[in-house]
Amino acid sequence: MKPGDKEFLAGLFGAAVEAADPETALRAHLPARPRGRTVVVGAGKGVAQLAAAFERLWDGPLEGVVVTRYGYAAPCRRIRVLEAAHPVPDAAGLQASRALFAAVEGLGEEDLVVALVCGGGSALLPCPPGPLTLADEAAMNSALLASGAPISVMNAIRKQVSGIKGGRLAVACRPAKVVTLVVSDVPGDDPAQVASGPTIADAADRAEARALVGTWGIKLPEAVESWLAGEEGQPPSPADPVLADHEVHVVASARLSLEAAAARAEALGVPAVILSDSMEGEARDVARVHAAIAREVASRDRPFTRPVVILSGGETTVTIRGQGKGGRNTEFLLSLVLAGEGVPFAALAADTDGIDGSEDNAGAFADGASMQRLRGLGVDPAALLAANDAWTAFHRLGDLFVPGPTGTNVNDFRAILIR
Repeated sequence: MKPGDKEFLAGLFGAAVEAADPETALRAHLPARPRGRTVVVGAGKGVAQLAAAFERLWDGPLEGVVVTRYGYAAPCRRIRVLEAAHPVPDAAGLQASRALFAAVEGLGEEDLVVALVCGGGSALLPCPPGPLTLADEAAMNSALLASGAPISVMNAIRKQVSGIKGGRLAVACRPAKVVTLVVSDVPGDDPAQVASGPTIADAADRAEARALVGTWGIKLPEAVESWLAGEEGQPPSPADPVLADHEVHVVASARLSLEAAAARAEALGVPAVILSDSMEGEARDVARVHAAIAREVASRDRPFTRPVVILSGGETTVTIRGQGKGGRNTEFLLSLVLAGEGVPFAALAADTDGIDGSEDNAGAFADGASMQRLRGLGVDPAALLAANDAWTAFHRLGDLFVPGPTGTNVNDFRAILIR
């Protein structure tokens, strides 16, 4: 990688994260102060930072509770911050769901509930319905994560197997008004999909969830399959009059962050193009498409002329086949270097929340020489990709990107620089 390339790419990531800064995102969407109480509830990997920012911005009495991932808490004075497991839920998450319900119990018409919602909330708010147990919901989450299904499919199923998702928390707030402020980490920025929409109803029904399970060949626990086969405990519909006066605002998203990164690149003299802010699909397959575009640019100056930085966002998926370590961004990069060997590019792929997969890195850097360097270390890149062990590849290269938790989450960030 040429001198300065890592710094350039990391600077674009920084611009993307800065555009989703919690205080900046919330300031323009503060609701009017109610006559009664203001209660804040929320969930997600960046929700503690959102809650702290909301406290700084709000000029009236305030109370509430939010839940974030272990290690992601931020100090709040009036809002209680709980921590739980992600991506597979645990008992602390179950207690957090109960705490959110308790926080909105007994509210009146003059009270206001502000729901702060961002990515990761689906796992952080387990609430098994009917006869199901926490173990059933955890096993369901593991099956969904291993299936390779896109986030929209996973959340459509989760909403039907929950006592809090799919707008159920909003129903529990009645008759108080609910204003939901969303930091979107889903392709297309549908707010009902973020954290499986605890305060936002969705038109998808039980039959659609069953069809998606079959289409994607997802092997769910027997108890979950039995629940989905019935009609008990369905979530509210968007037309439910209980939700009629509720407000929903997307305050930050991948689109806004990619536009900020593009502006930063152009200010530094490098033209930028945004392929899409809502890419989905298997990470290794999406990478091969990006590699083909990079090769075309490098060899023929089309569809973009050099120099250029190619940006994209969205949420890819990984179908787990091996026992390795990594996440969707490192897997994207390992596939990119396999398909783009010899192409003169430098790339960064990272999760905007600061964590990709189960380790402490947000993603990694790569270039057209990464393959050669791996072979020089006696590493077989194709074997690592087959084992879903991209973390090991970039750890060996010393190219992991570790900015730490960012306090926000607008999904994946990918930048490919071609000088």
